[in-house]
Amino acid sequence: MIYPNNFERKLGFDEIRRLLKARCQSTLGQEKVDEMAFSVDADVVNEWLTQVREFRRLTAEHDDFPMQYFFDVRESIARIRLENTHLEEDEVWDLRRSLETIANIVRFLQRDGDEKPNGEVVYPYPALYRLTDGVATFPAMIRRIDSILDKFGKVKDSASMTLAGIRHDLEKTQGSISRTLYTILHAAQRDGLVDKDAAPAMRDGRLVIPVAPQVKRRINGIVHDESATGKTVFIEPTEVVEANNKVRQLEAEERREVIRILTVFTDEVRPHVREIIDSYQLLAMIDLIQAKAKWAELTLAFEPTVKAEPVIDWIRAIHPLLQLSLEKKGGHVVPLDIMLNRAKRLLLISGPNAGGKSVCLKTVGLLQYMLQCGLPVPIGDRSTAGIFESIMIDIGDEQSIENDLSTYSSHLMNMKQMMKQAGERSLLLIDEFGSGTEPAIGGAIAEAMLKQFWKKRTFGVITTHYQNLKHFADDHEGVVNGAMLYDRHEMQALFQLSIGQPGSSFAIEIARKTGIPEEVIKDASDIVGQDYIQSDKYLQDIVRDKRYWEGKRQTIHQHEKKLQASGERLEAAVEEIEAERKAILRKAREQAEELLRESNKKIENAIREIREAQAEKERTRKIREELDTFKEELAQVDTRATDEAIAKKMRQIQERKERREKRKAEKLSKKEEGGKREDAAAVASAQSSKANIPLQKGDTVRIKGLTSVGVIDSIDGGKAVVVFGGMKTKMRLERLEHAEKPKEQQTKAEERNSNIAGSYGVVSKDTRNVIDNRKLNFKQDIDVRGMRGDEAINAITYFIDDAILVGVSRVRILHGTGTGILRQLIRQYLGTIPNVSHYRDEHVQFGGAGITVVDLE
Repeated sequence: MIYPNNFERKLGFDEIRRLLKARCQSTLGQEKVDEMAFSVDADVVNEWLTQVREFRRLTAEHDDFPMQYFFDVRESIARIRLENTHLEEDEVWDLRRSLETIANIVRFLQRDGDEKPNGEVVYPYPALYRLTDGVATFPAMIRRIDSILDKFGKVKDSASMTLAGIRHDLEKTQGSISRTLYTILHAAQRDGLVDKDAAPAMRDGRLVIPVAPQVKRRINGIVHDESATGKTVFIEPTEVVEANNKVRQLEAEERREVIRILTVFTDEVRPHVREIIDSYQLLAMIDLIQAKAKWAELTLAFEPTVKAEPVIDWIRAIHPLLQLSLEKKGGHVVPLDIMLNRAKRLLLISGPNAGGKSVCLKTVGLLQYMLQCGLPVPIGDRSTAGIFESIMIDIGDEQSIENDLSTYSSHLMNMKQMMKQAGERSLLLIDEFGSGTEPAIGGAIAEAMLKQFWKKRTFGVITTHYQNLKHFADDHEGVVNGAMLYDRHEMQALFQLSIGQPGSSFAIEIARKTGIPEEVIKDASDIVGQDYIQSDKYLQDIVRDKRYWEGKRQTIHQHEKKLQASGERLEAAVEEIEAERKAILRKAREQAEELLRESNKKIENAIREIREAQAEKERTRKIREELDTFKEELAQVDTRATDEAIAKKMRQIQERKERREKRKAEKLSKKEEGGKREDAAAVASAQSSKANIPLQKGDTVRIKGLTSVGVIDSIDGGKAVVVFGGMKTKMRLERLEHAEKPKEQQTKAEERNSNIAGSYGVVSKDTRNVIDNRKLNFKQDIDVRGMRGDEAINAITYFIDDAILVGVSRVRILHGTGTGILRQLIRQYLGTIPNVSHYRDEHVQFGGAGITVVDLE
């Protein structure tokens, strides 16, 4: 229940409706805005709010939701219920596009369903999906319209054979008229009867020539019109009159055929009128929801989950209309924190005039009404909202938005209705309770009425100046005082609501600030009495002290939050350090175990060498003792030790290992120092001398970077024929270097192979293995697409050499087509290689000019 009848106007909800309508895309949504109504069903309200919440999430996650062509053709569709009526072209075109939008919305909301094990399908936006339940779509009708109308919404020539013939004749006749008319026009221009820049014009659907009035008789024809200035007349030459008549006749036939086509289509639509009109309810709801979403973005509102019980626990609530108004002036609204529950049902707000009491009252009323109409509200996301079965207001003083002045009698009439209809789930909003009559009796009546509301356990927000009402809260459970704060030093309202203590009206201070003579202020103080002045002063002091301690409490709370955050960060850091410590210890143990395994291996090797050399047993025993001692020391290193102890043990183990390595190295160096120096010098000298000797026939060589050894069979300029494993290969000399002959002992079979090789020299096992591996792993295709020219040539060089080495007769180079530069460079290079006998494009079926096939000798 809402009371009184002008409830929406008094709170400003009519302005909310206007702003919502401005954000709708069609009359469909605007009608839904008008239909928005107050609901007392928490499930219904939550469904409305969930729709908006899901739509906002949908638009944030997707940019392809169909939001175009919200055309309202319900009136046109309803009209064709009558026989012998038809839809016009533009109506059919709007019908087609809007039906497609409906189908696209249904398809969008019904996609990506996730089937649960119990068979239930869950959709990403369930509340919006429920809107599509039972909505009919008309794909066949859309296809039928597409067969009639073109992409511009005009009837196609192909809509019927008759229409195609009429339009063909019409076009032909108009072309003939145009040619005849231009012939006459050019002749008239040559005779000077018509201006040279004149062109045919259209008057009453007929092509005419513009001429000057004084020469109009010199052109045979019918005068159809003249210009506004009278300086030009429009003549239809006699030669085209008949043709123009034919055009008019063909146009009439065309119109009749179009109407026939549209009538036939309308007859097909008529049986589905009811379903079509019903389907437009989906467009209307989506339009309303998107308008609500835009409203939420405009006012920074959100959609709370509403409880089924009457409760208000709002944090940072804002009057949306006041917010929009102040934003235009560069100002801002002071947020409101307010709470009404079973324990604190009635809130009595007092404070100075123009301190924000009425705004506070209207904020509560407007936001609660918006919420129960399914609109997002600008309150903090940690707020709690509930449902009231009725909202009743009594706002009518000069501070109301509409300046609707009310008398004391109207106040009493409102109070009568409220006392009669209020209950435990009602919300009362009363401004200046008991005002409008003599203060003493007004305060008494107000207190008596307040007691009745208290007995009914009604919820309410009431503003007042009466002292007796301020004291009412002290004696009645469920009633709480609130004060609109006022800065006594700056003498200005703070527009902040403080719950728990009554507020002062600051009448003396405000009077003094406005310049009222001090004598008047003193007389007023004497009249009201010193006790009243003192009590008001004490009240101000209480409010001041409360503000001070509230500030202190807020500061302490902030410090506590900072300390808590610091403590959490410290705990996290300690946990991280502990985890790192355990990881270090684990790694240290792994290193120690690895060191143990390595030491065991080395020591066992040493023992084996000693035994093989038949060393004395005493030496063996000492080595064993050292190994056992080392194991014992290493066993003491575990993850339970401290970091310092582990580090110390690891240093000791490492130092002992280094000493053993050093002693062993010294022994070996003394024994082999002389021989190694001589061998190194000899090898270096031999390598240096060989490197400077030119390659000759019969030299043992290998390919640089490879281990395969072969023998030079012959040299021709910069090329050499080399025998690798019984296979001749032509190579460039710069790719070869001297190599030592294999010294492996040959088996009898190898000796036979060597004899067969004859003058080609000895082929080692390594050489044959390398060549065999190359043959197995060699691929006859190389892909150089994307390489630079020099990179591609370098890669192909090694590729061709390897192909020659393994004896492949044909390879393929994949270079792509592109601009053809890479292909040209590759083929120029192939022409310089003696082993390349021929190259060509691959067959078109296998790549064509993008692949070069190379034949090798």
